[in-house]
Parts: sequence; structure tokens; C-alpha cells
Amino acid sequence: MIAIGVALLAALAGCGTDDAGSGADTPSIVVTTNILGDVVSELVGDGAEVLTIMPVGTDPHEFQPSARQVDQILDADALIVNGAGFEHGLVDVIESAADEGVPTFAAISAVDVLALTDDHADHDDETDDTDGEEHGDLAADDVDPHFFTDPARMARAAEGIVEFLGATVDGLDTDALASTAEEYLAALRSADAAAEEVLAVVDADDRVLVTNHDVFGYFADRYDFEIVGAVIPGGSTSEAVSVADLAELADTVRERGVPAIFADTSAPDRVARTLASEVGDIEVVELYTESLGDDESPAGTYLDMVATNAARIAAALG
Repeated sequence: MIAIGVALLAALAGCGTDDAGSGADTPSIVVTTNILGDVVSELVGDGAEVLTIMPVGTDPHEFQPSARQVDQILDADALIVNGAGFEHGLVDVIESAADEGVPTFAAISAVDVLALTDDHADHDDETDDTDGEEHGDLAADDVDPHFFTDPARMARAAEGIVEFLGATVDGLDTDALASTAEEYLAALRSADAAAEEVLAVVDADDRVLVTNHDVFGYFADRYDFEIVGAVIPGGSTSEAVSVADLAELADTVRERGVPAIFADTSAPDRVARTLASEVGDIEVVELYTESLGDDESPAGTYLDMVATNAARIAAALG
């Protein structure tokens, strides 16, 4: 399935117009999150200017754009967003850009989505390619937006991005795009296989996750883990935390013998550490969940992020 998009793009190359070598301005592709910004940059190579709105370390649930960033979005030749309400502070701007004719693609619209429920039930995605407002029989508020914790789904999303850009953005060299995309799609598949191998050291009975908030549903679905609780309920770091919920989670952690709570590098972990202190004899392990790390970190790219998270989970639970 992953190769379909590259094949379609290669076919487009025969009939598309290549303005890149004719002196035309380089197309501008604006991407909301730094995770997708890295992926899109790898897919297009030097064929377009990729502008990422959210800087490294940003909590996407809390981010608010500057006036300059709003202008960049509205002036883009194409806009790539996560979708499913992930960019909470950008929803109005994204809708305005689409209304004003900016070609817009929600990466999550290319993957099978999960619901933000305890069982993370699978649902086929039948949304259009704009803002991800509907996903099959799920409303936007019910969709887990964190598909990128599963590199196999990211590969599907990348395929959709490539098809969208090849068919939509004037000035892209579609032959070059097909070539760079094929190489990066292979790297995504390799990252998925490598993560599966690293996680193989974790026994089936130990594949339990307690996270800072509900962010690893797709990871759990892909690699057969069970999520037994989240410090902050729901898919956003801004949800309220109750004493009763924390007490119940502490009991669950003790009963299941969970050795680690996984926190987010891009969000405060104070409550997670309070829970760990209450339970005792439990580690708090930071993962790169909704933002890449900086260039000095072990997660400066999406591929590095996948590898680092898998290694840290395996070390904590294996």
C-alpha cells in the first residue's frame, strides 16, 4: 500500500509541469507541527521551501501563532496539518486558509484512526483531505490525533502528503519528489521494523503503559501494548486532573506492578512525578511525544524520535 502513492506520483510526473528549473519561485509549503515539518522536509528535499510553525519543544495543545505565522499560513502554496483538532490554537487559522483557497491536507486523513477511548477501537477513516472534521463514524472530538506515535501510520500519512503535493503544488519537480519520497518511505518502514525488534525484549505481560496524557494509543495499537491509565485524562495536556482520578490511577499502578510512568518532554511532568512519589519505587521516563527534541537531543528528527522512544520504553519495561 505504501508504494501506491509513489507510483501515482511517478505517473503524475509524466503529465505535470516542472517550473522548478524555469526560474520560478520555489514553492512554499507550510507545516503546523515540527514532527510533520521534519517529515515533509525529508519528503520534498530541495524541491520546496518548508516552513514549520511550531518550534521544537512546543506543546501543540497550548500553542498560539504570531501574526507573522498567520500570514505565512495564509500565503502558503500548500498547508500540511496534523488534523483532528490537534492544533487547537490554529483551528481558526487553518479553516480561514482553506476558505481562502490555500490547498490544505490533514495528515491524519490518510490513516485508520482510533477513538479517544479506553479500548482505542479501530475505525476506518473516510474524511476528506482538508481539516479532518469527520473520520468515518467519529466526530473530531472523539478522534485520537496522535497517529504519529506509530511510524507505520506515519508512512501512510507521508504517502498521502506526497500524493497531495504532487497533484496540487505548481513548481514541484514531481520526478525528484517521487525519488526523495520513495527513499524516505523506505526509511519509515525500516524505523517501524527496528522499533518492533527493540520492543521484542518486553514480555507480553509487561507491555503496559502509564503515560502523562493519552498520547500513545496508536503506539499501543501497533506494538501490542496495553494503556492502563494516564495522569492527565483525555488527549490534551490542558485537561483537569482530579485527586480521585490520581488516587485510582495510583491503585492501578500498584496492582499491575507498573515500573514506569512515561512523561512528555514538551509538557510539564510535575503531576506525573507526584504520582510516582505517591506510589514509590517507580521511574518517570521522558519520551518525545508531541514535539521533536533540539539538534543536541537524541530525537532531533522523526526517525530518531521513534528509535529513542522505543529504546526508552524497552529499557523501562524489558
